[in-house]
Amino acid sequence: MSDTVDHPFFARLWIAMSSREPESLRRLRRENLAGLSGRVLEVGAGTGTNFAFYPDTVTEVVAVEPERRLVAVAEAAASAAPIPVTVDTGTVEKFADGGEFDAVVCSLVLCSVDDPEQVVSQLYSILRPGGELRYLEHVAGVGPRARLQKFADATLWPRIAGNCHTHRHTEDTIVGAGFRVTGARREWTFPAWVPLPVAEFALGVAVKPA
Repeated sequence: MSDTVDHPFFARLWIAMSSREPESLRRLRRENLAGLSGRVLEVGAGTGTNFAFYPDTVTEVVAVEPERRLVAVAEAAASAAPIPVTVDTGTVEKFADGGEFDAVVCSLVLCSVDDPEQVVSQLYSILRPGGELRYLEHVAGVGPRARLQKFADATLWPRIAGNCHTHRHTEDTIVGAGFRVTGARREWTFPAWVPLPVAEFALGVAVKPA
């Protein structure tokens, strides 16, 4: 991730969208966080939508959000969260010495980083052995949707959606960093016939070998 993020249009759009998330996506957020415990790093926390869904077995969440326009909203969500949440305006690089988190959470963020391989490798180093990467990401589809995603990524989509790239093989990147995926599936948050490049999501648990 870069040290600064400046997407004013997307920040305003995301604040509006996150306040009206469909229940289908909120359900996936809950599932992605279920069973977590200990100290958690959340990458790209956005407006703090996840904070309300963390179980009480989590002792602390350090939530990284480099877009300053989203930080104020995330801090308000943190103050109402059922567990301690600290919002950090930096990026994951500051935690790269490693081994200090029991889990890392990525929700709709790996699509927007400039170098996903580098970021996922940093997340691997941040985790203690046996720690988990929980991910909820829209990923590369197949057939007509793949063509739609490639077209979107090559045109206006990244510019209006905070550098989001919809046709990324995120799960391959996670495995390539050394993680072992222990559970993963695909879910649709919109009907499959809806011509949106981000209708399909990957939900999974990846473990750093002990």
